[in-house]
Amino acid sequence: MTDKTPTERRADARPTHLRTLTYHGLAPGPRLLVLGAVHGNEVCGARAIAQLIEELDSGALSIQRGTLTLVPVTNPLACQLKQRMGDRNLNRNMAPSAIPQDFEDRLANVLCPLIDAHDVLLDLHSFHTGGEPFVMIGPPNNSGRLEPFGHADPEMQLALHTGPYRIVEGWLDTYDRGIQKRIAKSASEGGRSQTLVTNPNYGVGTTEYMRSRGGYGVTLECGQHDDPLAVGVARHAILQTLALLGLAALPLASESPKREILRLVDVTDRNHAGDSFSREWRSFDAVKSGELIGIRSDGEAITAPTDGFIVFPNPRAELGQEWFYFAQMRR
Repeated sequence: MTDKTPTERRADARPTHLRTLTYHGLAPGPRLLVLGAVHGNEVCGARAIAQLIEELDSGALSIQRGTLTLVPVTNPLACQLKQRMGDRNLNRNMAPSAIPQDFEDRLANVLCPLIDAHDVLLDLHSFHTGGEPFVMIGPPNNSGRLEPFGHADPEMQLALHTGPYRIVEGWLDTYDRGIQKRIAKSASEGGRSQTLVTNPNYGVGTTEYMRSRGGYGVTLECGQHDDPLAVGVARHAILQTLALLGLAALPLASESPKREILRLVDVTDRNHAGDSFSREWRSFDAVKSGELIGIRSDGEAITAPTDGFIVFPNPRAELGQEWFYFAQMRR
């Protein structure tokens, strides 16, 4: 066996730090945090942020008020591995850990205080299969158990200025229902991974954590992972967020006259490697009540419960995790 070169050893080594860049305007204003590559195979945000850093450092763009913090690669281990996650999904169970168990726990111990120090979050993602960009928001203002919130109006305004006309809501309560189904189905399975995916807090990601800390934010799904247009979608959203919050002297585009708001209502897990879709679904493909969506390994047909839409179909979903979401048009 030959010894690895220093370059190969560095490539194999686990990351030991998180790179962030902060620009402080000389006038007071909101504090904005922009995240890229929370998932390591979703790099459009990282590329758009890299372009922005060049413009800021060259003087082509300037921050005049408030604070802008950019995190090009939020999960450096997942990016190093060129896959969705390192040890686990960073965008689940987002919280500080007194006794961190894995890389993402240690990363969250740095990332959560960073989120705490900001008022607004723009989290840039992409998705597995084809489809148009969309933006995800939180709940209406409420004082309930699951996700109490008081900034629905500015969050909706932010969503409307990121670019996509399609807005999706209902993430955390739908995920919570999915957790309850997992608990009922798989009580016999053990191990850390099963403990995580049946934890009611497992649906809490970056934006949910931001809302729990008194701020607001949106998740922008910029397009399919390899779509070259996704970088432009991410860049447009960053610039429009800077304009909306008044951090930079940039023109604010008008809201799109076209608007479509969908609500997630259910999530279906992939239970077996033999579970397969009936066809190659794309996010927001419409389905009719009773239409075949997929077939379980034992032959059970998975059909649409009502008229609605497929969201986040993932034919390569890990077993016991989200296979697809089901959404309906908001009435």
